[in-house]
Amino acid sequence: MIHRYKNNGYNIVLDVNSGSVHVVDELVYDIIGLLDEGKDGAFIREHLKGQYQEEEISTALGEIQELTDAQMLFTEDIYRDAIEHFKERETVVKALCLHIAHDCNLACRYCFAEEGEYHGRRAMMSYEVGKQALDFLIANSGNRRNLEVDFFGGEPLMNWDVVKQLVEYGRSQEEKYNKKFRFTLTTNGVLLNDEIMEFANKEMANVVLSIDGRKEVHDFMRPFRKGAGSYDLVVPKFQKFAASRGEKSYYARGTFTRHNLDFSEDVLHLADLGFDQISVEPVVADEKEEYALKWEDVPKICEEYDKLAKEMIRRRKKGKAFNFFHFMIDLTGGPCVYKRLSGCGSGTEYLAVTPWGDLYPCHQFVGEEKFLMGNVWDGVKRQDLCKEFKNCNVYAKEKCQDCFAKFYCSGGCAANSYNFHGSINDAYDLGCELQRKRVECAIMLKAAEAEEE
Repeated sequence: MIHRYKNNGYNIVLDVNSGSVHVVDELVYDIIGLLDEGKDGAFIREHLKGQYQEEEISTALGEIQELTDAQMLFTEDIYRDAIEHFKERETVVKALCLHIAHDCNLACRYCFAEEGEYHGRRAMMSYEVGKQALDFLIANSGNRRNLEVDFFGGEPLMNWDVVKQLVEYGRSQEEKYNKKFRFTLTTNGVLLNDEIMEFANKEMANVVLSIDGRKEVHDFMRPFRKGAGSYDLVVPKFQKFAASRGEKSYYARGTFTRHNLDFSEDVLHLADLGFDQISVEPVVADEKEEYALKWEDVPKICEEYDKLAKEMIRRRKKGKAFNFFHFMIDLTGGPCVYKRLSGCGSGTEYLAVTPWGDLYPCHQFVGEEKFLMGNVWDGVKRQDLCKEFKNCNVYAKEKCQDCFAKFYCSGGCAANSYNFHGSINDAYDLGCELQRKRVECAIMLKAAEAEEE
């Protein structure tokens, strides 16, 4: 499968199955397009003879053949043959999303967790439940040494003492079981203080700082329950926290909605505040919501992605580079085959734990009782659900078959698919369209970076 596109002056050709990317001239770009349509050399020579010299056409055809012979163009899909082995592989749990607090001190308008309640009741995870969750993870992780635990909410800092206790307990078990915990934290910043920052800088491999961008955007979408904005309170804390992280990871993570379709300005605002690791993602919401993205918004959103990518190139040349999560792409190594096929591993390798110890496929399924898989004491009881999620991959999704981005998004989010179509093996169509645009921008940025070097 071949995908050709033009972006920011570059003619880009992606060989989907091999992952090879080629930046080419107009002649090669045109010839590859004709070859992809099934045209042969004779047709191509005749078709292009008025536009290019015959010698140029012959040279280009020869170079394209060399790339094809080297399996860098028009390659076969070798992953399809691996899918049966992929389905049969033994899976172990490697990551938990601990819902340490089903409560929140903000009332974000787009919150899928209903201000932390998740279709249920407000609750805090006890140390006993969290300890059992870590024990469950250790017991079900097989020979895997590196384990991941994300403290999530609601707002995790509302249950900070339990977070600290669970980190201490996890560390105490590492040597005993030959495991290594990678703890992460997602916070809205309201309760951040120096003690929390110091602890997080010592123990948290990554922290996600929830902020939507410009003050007017952030305050409108992320207010306190009585309506006041939270920007002025959290921004200085986040700036201090990010600056103190050193070599450890963090993200300033926001959401854009129909109210700020000019979201590239919010990304750049965050960069101007000093954040160099940024993720601003499209809201996923029922189309009835006034802030939900609509199909008519897609051209504007794609325009904003292009605008952002060009500005990132300009800033990088001036020594003011920053990373934008959705434009980060590895064209040399990339994820392993299994991750390319199945994505995040929800429902198999990755599970969410409620404050009372119930297990769900991921945080976005919490509260959907048909997806209740078991609990941290009795383990996973719904093996049928495990099998369903294990079989969820790009080859199980009809919409993925002819999509050039399938090995970059791995079929997309199962929860979004279910919420929009009632099946985890479908796809959130609007999200797919935006994902394709982001992949194109990400590859273009790599082309620009290579040209600079």
